[in-house]
Amino acid sequence: MGKALRKETRVEKWEKAISNLSTYATCAPGPVSYVNEKDVETTLTIFGSFEFSLEAMPENSRIFFMALAAISWEEPVPEACLESIWSALEQCGLFSLVVSKLVEGSLIIKLEDQPLYHMHDMVSLYLENKTNDATRALLSDSISYNVALVAPWLFVFGKECMKRPAEQKMGSFFSLLEFMDIEILLVNTTQALMACRSLSELETNRIGFSKILGPRIAEIISIGSLDLIFAVTAAITVIFSPSDYINLAHSLEIAGSIDKLIDLLGACEDTSTLANLSSVLTKISEHVDATIADEILSRIPMVRIADLLTAENEQWHEIVFTTLASLTKVGKLKAVETMIESGIDNKLLVLLGNGSEISQHHAIITLKTFCELGAPLQGCIGPAVLLHLPWHARISLERFVLSDRNVPQSPKPQQSFEVILHNILQRDNKNIIKGIQGLLSLAETANDTRVQDLLLGSHLFDRLAWLLQRREVEKNQVRSQTAFLVMKLACTGGEPYVHRFLELNIVHELIDMLQCNIDELQDSAYYALHQIVFAKGGSLVLQRFLQLRTIEKLVNLLDRKSLKTKDLAMQFLVDITEVGTKPCIERMLASQIVEKLVALEKAGDPFGGAVSRYIQGLNMCKKLQSAERAVMKQHILRKVRSAVRGHKLEAILVASVEASIAEG
Repeated sequence: MGKALRKETRVEKWEKAISNLSTYATCAPGPVSYVNEKDVETTLTIFGSFEFSLEAMPENSRIFFMALAAISWEEPVPEACLESIWSALEQCGLFSLVVSKLVEGSLIIKLEDQPLYHMHDMVSLYLENKTNDATRALLSDSISYNVALVAPWLFVFGKECMKRPAEQKMGSFFSLLEFMDIEILLVNTTQALMACRSLSELETNRIGFSKILGPRIAEIISIGSLDLIFAVTAAITVIFSPSDYINLAHSLEIAGSIDKLIDLLGACEDTSTLANLSSVLTKISEHVDATIADEILSRIPMVRIADLLTAENEQWHEIVFTTLASLTKVGKLKAVETMIESGIDNKLLVLLGNGSEISQHHAIITLKTFCELGAPLQGCIGPAVLLHLPWHARISLERFVLSDRNVPQSPKPQQSFEVILHNILQRDNKNIIKGIQGLLSLAETANDTRVQDLLLGSHLFDRLAWLLQRREVEKNQVRSQTAFLVMKLACTGGEPYVHRFLELNIVHELIDMLQCNIDELQDSAYYALHQIVFAKGGSLVLQRFLQLRTIEKLVNLLDRKSLKTKDLAMQFLVDITEVGTKPCIERMLASQIVEKLVALEKAGDPFGGAVSRYIQGLNMCKKLQSAERAVMKQHILRKVRSAVRGHKLEAILVASVEASIAEG
């Protein structure tokens, strides 16, 4: 067949040939060299020859190989899934040795440099009619411990016909309340979810596990052992989405189990149980009445939580910051004051000095939230302390520390604004720039109701949009100053101003400016866009980007010839990743952002570390859960390995990306 098609370039011809080969595999004559046993007639077919060869395999290898019929081989399968099957079969011998023998015999294929396996279509086709045998071996005839070990993996990576039996088996453990088996089941459920190959796969399976686990949690917590309850809370942090906590809070309230969970806070001896239980309880507090919420907030061991906010405990930072966010959301200023009494504010300041970039980012957000709620932080964050903070922390916090809220408003803002607006409406560039500079002082108080009504009720924004559209060389300074004013209004005024920017297409005018060949204008456009997406109305911008497919256009800017355009586009895409939602990031990945970033790294300076910078943005994204983030990062790593394979930078780039993934 290979010889006959060696000059054939049409895909459909190859597909037809492969299809025919698969169709007739059970009856096509086998190679003459295979027929060395005249009394074995079955060897006269391709599958017959294959089966004849399997008889020579050691029994443990053959049983394991046949059990692989339970797996869907449409996509590569993680090694941990195969290992769970091996463990459930209780065969003698080393898993690694048996797998290497199967790889050596081409029965399964290991991906280069990745703990993933796939299978040749012909081998997969042979196993197609062995699925029932695999089901019996793994689920029906196996002891309950082994079923608990393998069922979650089959639910995620098994063939479609395996998912229902696996689901039924998992459901039966919860119905029978077999505590030890449920613990094993929960541990393997979280491991199987974390091994998902894509975000959509994670989401689908998480919903499935949530439906199995959700209805029984309240009962398990009511009567379960200490170890089982801790296992349940650990699983909840991975399996449950924010909406699942609403039903969880309701069911726990009805069962009276919340008090038991609260009491267990004192029994948490190790860090993981404390972090997981605190996280679950604070998220529950968002959906219960005020009395129960206050009880939860008062019992959270803040001093122990504060102890986790050190550079050495970075692995717990994400879940701790999530816990603090829930506490401030529910408890407002009262919760913040309790945190300050426990020294959390000082721990956050120390993190700003010695923590990783991701930890610093979360610390800044938390401190800003404290300030916005009116917390008395002036004692620990004074002007002298500000001088020693990283610049991005200073910019974020100085307006809370240095602002004098007792300064009276200008008595006649209307009169002064009319003079300023008159200047901006002039044709002369000097007058326009003078008017813009005059507006900067008003922009500092753009969130004041009087100033907001004044600015939004005028024709100012129509004029700003028009000024950004001017392409004449003599208007460059005006355009740059206009972008700066837009940035200040977004920073201080937030959503009402961002909404007006979108109405008048100002945001997309800035994106156009980002692509011009004048450095000053490009920088002005980037800083304005950066502040707009980070402003309180930034989510409106991201929604518009999704609607207009702007994200795809921004990703395509990475292919431009201009180094400046590519660099600023990359920075802005990292910004969007940091503040964006799951659909934004999925859209980027689908637009091949990883492949384009790898191409930039191959080109050398100034794009070294481009992929790592993108992963840092992903690590800082607050709208992703830890499981979603982990799956995305593994997806990115696979894309990087594929895109850089064979290049001289392969080892360095892969190692750099792996280090960035580990850091988060």
